[in-house]
Amino acid sequence: MASDLLSEFQLWTKSLHVISVIAWMAGIFYLPRLFVYHTESVGSEGETHRLFQIMEHKLYALIMTPAMLSSWLFGLLLVLTPGLIDWHQFWPWIKAGMVLAMTWFHFWLGARRKELVAGTCTVTGRKFRMMNEVPTVLMIVIVIMVIVRPF
Repeated sequence: MASDLLSEFQLWTKSLHVISVIAWMAGIFYLPRLFVYHTESVGSEGETHRLFQIMEHKLYALIMTPAMLSSWLFGLLLVLTPGLIDWHQFWPWIKAGMVLAMTWFHFWLGARRKELVAGTCTVTGRKFRMMNEVPTVLMIVIVIMVIVRPF
């Protein structure tokens, strides 16, 4: 049965979920910082601009997006594992909302990356710095919901 298999491999699934989340978060913390330097120091043309485009593209497309997808995959497998989550409690719903917000932030970064490539990005370095705090707050809430389960 599928539920027996999910239970049997729960620790492997959890491990792969944590590894995926760490990779996703590393990128989600670093990409806005690259955007700060790109907008404040590099501009929208020249060799350094092209270098930043390559770095931003590879981080987003080759690290962050696969890590996000695997975080979702292993997270959903954990959700489907019998007895792991009590949906009558409030904490999993808060965590789910924060994960959706983190996913929105991921795609927001992707849209800004495309704007930087096109030379149409109007977001300032200051706003990128402020937006860089969003995943930190989301991560804190997610970790507290999963570990402490206060509600």
